[in-house]
Amino acid sequence: MSCSTNPWILEGLLIVSPSYRGDKSNPQLKQAICYSNVEARRSTSPSVIVIGGGFAGIAAARALHDASFQVIVLESRNRIGGRVRTDYSFGFPVDLGASWLHGVCKENPLAPVISRLGLPLYRTSGDDSVLYDHDLESYALFDMDGNQVPQELVSQVGKTFENILEETNKVREEFPEDMSIEQAISIVFERNPKLRLEGLSHKEELLPGGHGLMVRGYLPVINTLAKGLDIRLDHRVTKINRRKNGVKVSVENGKTLFADAVVVAVPLGVLKSNTIKFEPRLPEWKEEAIADLGVGIENKIVLHFERVFWPNVEFLGVVSDTSYGCSYFLNLHKATGHPVLVYMPAGRLAKDIEKLSDDAAANFAFLHLKKILPDASPPIQHLVSRWGSDVNSLGSYSYDAVGKPHDLYERLRIPVDNLFFAGEATSVDYPGSVHGAYHTGLMAAEDCRMRVLERYGELDLFQPVMGEDTPASIPLLISRI
Repeated sequence: MSCSTNPWILEGLLIVSPSYRGDKSNPQLKQAICYSNVEARRSTSPSVIVIGGGFAGIAAARALHDASFQVIVLESRNRIGGRVRTDYSFGFPVDLGASWLHGVCKENPLAPVISRLGLPLYRTSGDDSVLYDHDLESYALFDMDGNQVPQELVSQVGKTFENILEETNKVREEFPEDMSIEQAISIVFERNPKLRLEGLSHKEELLPGGHGLMVRGYLPVINTLAKGLDIRLDHRVTKINRRKNGVKVSVENGKTLFADAVVVAVPLGVLKSNTIKFEPRLPEWKEEAIADLGVGIENKIVLHFERVFWPNVEFLGVVSDTSYGCSYFLNLHKATGHPVLVYMPAGRLAKDIEKLSDDAAANFAFLHLKKILPDASPPIQHLVSRWGSDVNSLGSYSYDAVGKPHDLYERLRIPVDNLFFAGEATSVDYPGSVHGAYHTGLMAAEDCRMRVLERYGELDLFQPVMGEDTPASIPLLISRI
């Protein structure tokens, strides 16, 4: 009887694949046992390497592990979480990355996980907020001279801003060509000079339920999802070589690993940097999706004080005649009870601040605070994030760039042979969010499971889809070609 198994060594673990015909001269095979095809499939389970230990990668690994796959997670950092990073150096949790659950409702795929863990949320806005994650009523606004803007004027500005957004929607419906929000608002101002306001707003579809701040941070969530998984930290992947019968992954430390499939769950900025080489190259349509999606930056400068000296509001905002001069501080004391303010620069300002040292960045934020609160006392501790220059992220979130195709998120998500892609930049419905990353991880895991089991002829058509209690209703694919 000839042996029809293909041994691949996965760091000491013998994985058997049904396409090999045997080679007695190979020293790796001296201890191998010859199985029939059926026996080999029954004695082993499919193997998957997940690249990236953020929410998408951990979600994918969790789902595949629970489906009895052999899963290894390779993470370039010395921690899991990716752009979710909960810091405890102050003696209590502070999120330096993502910190909100956007859409506190049953439609949010991550909400049930947070609910089961009993983690508290602090509501910062409702569904009717004209801003992204907070209500104008929770703001204390100041001008550049440190004078507080009357709340009546703040409310009036909110109503005017809402009118601008309504008029912007009309412009979008009127013009078929793609344009930026800035262009659309400029047209609105030309038609309605009385609505003129300085500043722009990013607009997107959001889940209902308002927005909740993770009081204890996101780390307990991802730690729970990662429990029991084989996670290799400080493993920076440099090359992914897809072969006919599997994938070969090369790591910067010299290690080489093999598996049936790979889930690529690294940030869009890392894909753009080409630090991971694909052999053969990814299809042109995939490379174009990576190139055409935009990457934005938002950072946090966390200031810890001895005592609270600021108003009991959720946000302290600085209004200015330029978007560069505008800024705001998140008041964590109102949500957590700790005397902490978080300065949150974005865009060009965030990039410029990354050029400063931590001490200089903290002083920059404190000087902004002194403009509106002259009696502010200096912070006793500080933390600074650098998502744009961090080689493991190279950006904070993805966005749909003006003038580019609108199917880029979907194109980035589509598998290539036995490579599957996950991450917030592959989420058609929830880009730029933690629950978007989590959801795409589950989708990539299910795509991977179906593809690999189909290849081995072991797909159970009556087994429920991952995360569902009953079999999914899948539409028939009918082609006219």
